Amino acid sequence: MHIFVGLSGGVDSGVAAALLVEQGHRVQGVMLQTWAESGTGRGNLCCTPEAIDRARAVADRLGIPFHLVDGRAPFHAAVVEPFIAEYAAARTPNPCIACNREVRFGFLLDWVRRQGGEYLATGHYARIRHQDGRFRLLRGLDPAKDQSYMLHALSQAQLRHALFPLGKLTKTDVRAIAHTWDMAVADQPDSQDVCFLADGDYRRFLAERAPEAVRPGPIVDAAGSVLGKHTGLVNYTIGQRKGIGIPAPHPLYVLGMDPQRNALVVGPAQALGRWECTAAPMHYIAGEAPRAPFRAEAKIRYRHRGVPVTATPLPGGCLHVRFERPQRDVTPGQYLVLYQGEDVLGGGAIRAPWDAP
Repeated sequence: MHIFVGLSGGVDSGVAAALLVEQGHRVQGVMLQTWAESGTGRGNLCCTPEAIDRARAVADRLGIPFHLVDGRAPFHAAVVEPFIAEYAAARTPNPCIACNREVRFGFLLDWVRRQGGEYLATGHYARIRHQDGRFRLLRGLDPAKDQSYMLHALSQAQLRHALFPLGKLTKTDVRAIAHTWDMAVADQPDSQDVCFLADGDYRRFLAERAPEAVRPGPIVDAAGSVLGKHTGLVNYTIGQRKGIGIPAPHPLYVLGMDPQRNALVVGPAQALGRWECTAAPMHYIAGEAPRAPFRAEAKIRYRHRGVPVTATPLPGGCLHVRFERPQRDVTPGQYLVLYQGEDVLGGGAIRAPWDAP
């Protein structure tokens, strides 16, 4: 098979390429150059000259061609601009999901196909299985590294040309393989921050590009009574306790936002739990929505442990879920992703109370 491997300069993508070379495939390495702001401090976290050099060194070590593809414009349009818009609307986005769907397995996969490549492989910890004419997206076998949540928005057409060689491995396995290949990236630490920020400070980034997101406004309780003043909705997250700065006989937590009033809603810990939420627009891996209510496990953010739910499809591509037990920190803009066993069913963005039905 003719396979292009998305190299990032990290150990996961390097080992994914090595495994495919070992299997005898025709392999080429490709690094996607994405948009990142310029700045001081640590410098850009994505596509640094050092990362490019590491990716090229991996390709050289494996004896495969290396390509650098300029994806800055599509990345800015599909990832950065929505990131800013979502925060300005008092929602909390997950830019990695948009990047995987629109840029990595959109723009870059299209480039790979134009070069004659059959597949784009990455270092994600997830699995794909072809069965009964459809492609299933499965959890990675290592629960500590499973990244299927981040890939839930991929279509059948994208999964058809995707490969995840690390899906059955643990991180320990991957580093050991990297050492056997004597890769310089064998002990490269994982990146944790938003990749396109110069200093990791998304609040500073948004203040520069969406000043309306940092306008001071009232802090109110659930009844609407004004308790104080906040410093900008972007500076708070659902479930936050520290930094509210309101004296009260009991601890106060952020319960939600009211962008119409530019108000921060706070209350006691017992008010944080939610029994239900809606998500939209829903994307289903199978390519079609269920027609009747069903049982599943839902994750409301990447590191969430998951909780059983009853899911009810609604008109207009929406989904209503009722949790088996109340969930804290249900955050508008984050993704609700559904599973049945090892299978990813699909997911959608958690809707805010102020979103139109």
